[in-house]
Amino acid sequence: MSLNIKWHDTQVSHAQRVAQKNQRPCIIWFTGLSGAGKSTLANAVDFELYTRSHHTYVLDGDNIRHGLNKDLSFSDEDRVENIRRIGEASKLFVDAGLIVLSAFISPFRQDRDMVRHLVEKRQFVEVYVATPIEVCEDRDPKGLYKRARNGEIKHFTGIDSPYEAPESPEIKIDTSKYSLEDAKNQVISYLEMQGYIPKNPL
Repeated sequence: MSLNIKWHDTQVSHAQRVAQKNQRPCIIWFTGLSGAGKSTLANAVDFELYTRSHHTYVLDGDNIRHGLNKDLSFSDEDRVENIRRIGEASKLFVDAGLIVLSAFISPFRQDRDMVRHLVEKRQFVEVYVATPIEVCEDRDPKGLYKRARNGEIKHFTGIDSPYEAPESPEIKIDTSKYSLEDAKNQVISYLEMQGYIPKNPL
């Protein structure tokens, strides 16, 4: 980093932004195989929080590659850089006092731990969407597994590239065993119990 670059402090503090929003900001990191239901679950949780007037934003793997990370491939090296950039972006959302829901395969445990350590303790909630690969492949919503099996896609997680499952995630959900509503409620209940959001008076 250049010696000419200095950190510029802002007049509005992180604590002030948090107090304004009536929530504890955090990164809710949804990880799992392609087709596991990460984005669907993240969006369901996001909408529930929105209806409760919370301040949130969803970062989705495909959407990010349309802009911020459109220059990256799916090699192991670029996957690491992909998650690094997302981690830094998520950190900014947390500093702004938001709850950011990040839905990424993020196959490497070390990369997810790197994002966890970018923010303060308890500002990172790992949601392992632990749907079995057989179910993910049967769903195959984008036809990616079929293409990977046919050799049309290389470095595809679960086929010819590894997925390192979380060892102790805050939340673990197999979407083949729960409805979307039930899965969403598990995440919301955790956020309530841990004090990230107030309990719904209704």
